[in-house]
Amino acid sequence: MQRPFTVYSLLFFLGWCGSTLPLCAQQDTRPNIIFIITDDQQVGLLGVEGNPTAHTPNIDRIGKEGMLFKNAFVTTPLCSPSRASFFTGNYSSKHLVINNDKIGLDAISHTLNTWPRRLRETGYETAFIGKWHMGLDDSRRPGFDRWMSFKGQGDYVDGVINDEGLRKQTTGYMTDIINDHAVEFLQRAHDKPFAMIVAHKAVHWPIIPAKRHEDLYSDVKFEIPEPPKGDLEGKQVLSSKFERKPVYALENVMPEMPESRRGRSNTPSNIFADEHRCMQSVDDGVGAMLKQLEDMGELDNTLIIYVSDNGMLMGEHGQFNKKRWAYDPVLRIPMLMRYPKLIEAGSTREQMVQNIDVAPTILELAGVEPIEPMQGTSLLPILKNEKAPWRESMLHEYFFEKVVVHVRPWQAVRTEEWKYIHYTEGTFDDELYHLANDPEEIHNLANDKKYKKQLAIMKAELLRLTMKEDVRSGKVR
Repeated sequence: MQRPFTVYSLLFFLGWCGSTLPLCAQQDTRPNIIFIITDDQQVGLLGVEGNPTAHTPNIDRIGKEGMLFKNAFVTTPLCSPSRASFFTGNYSSKHLVINNDKIGLDAISHTLNTWPRRLRETGYETAFIGKWHMGLDDSRRPGFDRWMSFKGQGDYVDGVINDEGLRKQTTGYMTDIINDHAVEFLQRAHDKPFAMIVAHKAVHWPIIPAKRHEDLYSDVKFEIPEPPKGDLEGKQVLSSKFERKPVYALENVMPEMPESRRGRSNTPSNIFADEHRCMQSVDDGVGAMLKQLEDMGELDNTLIIYVSDNGMLMGEHGQFNKKRWAYDPVLRIPMLMRYPKLIEAGSTREQMVQNIDVAPTILELAGVEPIEPMQGTSLLPILKNEKAPWRESMLHEYFFEKVVVHVRPWQAVRTEEWKYIHYTEGTFDDELYHLANDPEEIHNLANDKKYKKQLAIMKAELLRLTMKEDVRSGKVR
């Protein structure tokens, strides 16, 4: 694939090639970027993560031929804020996509300084294929040469899409439609490096699989366990009661009514099996993209990133198929990267990385300076060296949503050994967990006098991080 040499390429290769400039400046050989993001995929649904039941060979290949991040987290465990953080490298409190409520997100998301927008300004061909999900609006956002999306959550079956500004009634399964459009973009002639976001609806509720996969995993059994003794007693917010408003009272707030389950069983076993079934279609698409890249001779010149926008509580703390909380199963996400020019096959990393680190990583690898400072940190040092020094603590945040009144706003700080959760309204007790001894976050130590000193340390660290990132008491600037 021949690409024209540009002035920017000259500057880029002066930094990367030095005295070998005459040999390597024949074309713009910056890496292609493919960023694949699923919705609500918790850690543990992939074979490469150690799941003995899952059949995800193509997604697994990204990790086996690249890197598996064992401690990847989102800053806000919710679809819209998390996606905006992936695309901008900033916390919700900075990019302002703070929740999934309808009001305001359409306009805000048209203003974001995303990494695809910056790459396009510096010579990349860019594409967005799939679920934008920052507001109901499905119109093209700035920075994309190719655009295919749909309103809000979209539909698994026979959904309506916005394909280059033309709304079309589709016939078929949305994951397959997204995959087909992604492969079609790859098949085009490219005279520039390309960057494509493939944003899936799967495995978000109502978790409807493709017809061809409906009989898979029929032997999967899943039961919601009883919360361990002392678990709920230390989580005041989980046992509190809130008045739920009827859906009609949420007009102009809720983006849209959710699609129905189409009569599928809502037993925990079937929902859990349907997650695996939905993953089969995602894996089919990854396989098709990998094959297309191989046929083009571009596979090893492409950085492939695979992530989810947040995790899920699947029975932990008495919550099933729930997110938004500050607990690890919700904050943790799968993260895989493949780029053999930089990443050793079969490598893993233990460092605590966040979704805000993706944007600065992509821009640095492409030799592009961000327009404005990002709160995330480029992962290139730890991609190169597993012992590279890294952050020792992380900030997480969640803001109020009118559609989900039972989850109250919070801020949290996490280290390798400890987690502290503070409910910013001051209504509920703080929570403190010794992750080294209690990785399942069962025993809240915040009111235990033996841990008074540690609680003070974590409070101070939360204050330090919120001031550093200009996040004040859960209030948006």
